[in-house]
Amino acid sequence: MAAMPLVLAATPIGDPRDASARLIAELAGADVIAAEDTRRTRRLCAALGVTPQGRLLSYHEHNESAVTADLIARLAAGERVLLVTDAGMPSVSDPGYRLVAAAVAADLPVTCAPGPSAVLVALALSGLPVDRFAFDGFLPRKPGERARVLADLATERRTMVFFEAPHRTEATLRALAEAFGADRPAAVCRELTKTYEEVRRGSLTDLVDWAANGVLGEVTIVVAGATAPVTDLATAVAQVRELMNDGLRLKDACAEVAALTGQSKKALYDAVLATR
Repeated sequence: MAAMPLVLAATPIGDPRDASARLIAELAGADVIAAEDTRRTRRLCAALGVTPQGRLLSYHEHNESAVTADLIARLAAGERVLLVTDAGMPSVSDPGYRLVAAAVAADLPVTCAPGPSAVLVALALSGLPVDRFAFDGFLPRKPGERARVLADLATERRTMVFFEAPHRTEATLRALAEAFGADRPAAVCRELTKTYEEVRRGSLTDLVDWAANGVLGEVTIVVAGATAPVTDLATAVAQVRELMNDGLRLKDACAEVAALTGQSKKALYDAVLATR
């Protein structure tokens, strides 16, 4: 019997109405549903009017190692295995990576029923640049470890997205302000798609003051990337020429130097052509 694909399915992050038609079909038709919390998955099925025909198995961070081999065997035997987490996409700060890696190693097919993601929703609502971003999940809980991670990210140019527990939000915002600067723009998104959804935007200092009154619900923090120091045009042009001497095309060299110096690509391109 041919192996069936492992199906990773995104579940609603708050509002059950965000469930896709494909998620509903997969819940109804899977031979095995591997769920981060079987109770929450049963509640989701009830809200969607779905009666699962397959077996519901618990699959979470504490039993991934033990259960993964069994799920791989089921896939190889031709069973359709569906992986869901409590909310959003499996393996994004949730169980799933081990199972996907094991399926790939066993040359078993893997597919995805895409859908809600707190990362993408928060980015879209933040009002911050979204052309390039980095997802950094949950920061370390210990202050020293967290400070070391943030020190490495202080010069990150991309918009950054973090998950955080509500009771640690104020401390994390304060650590972000210390590492990135009090005026760095940011947004705190909580209870996304739920009744009390709230998005707070402002400087990190503004958000620390807001969080001091207490924060409730699921939290996603979005922080603007570092601003590139602007290098004078003549120096930047010299850098472009060095890259071109190494074999890079003018257009590509201008793009790389622009990202590093804060100069515009067009200004660099025109300046290089004018001085040839």
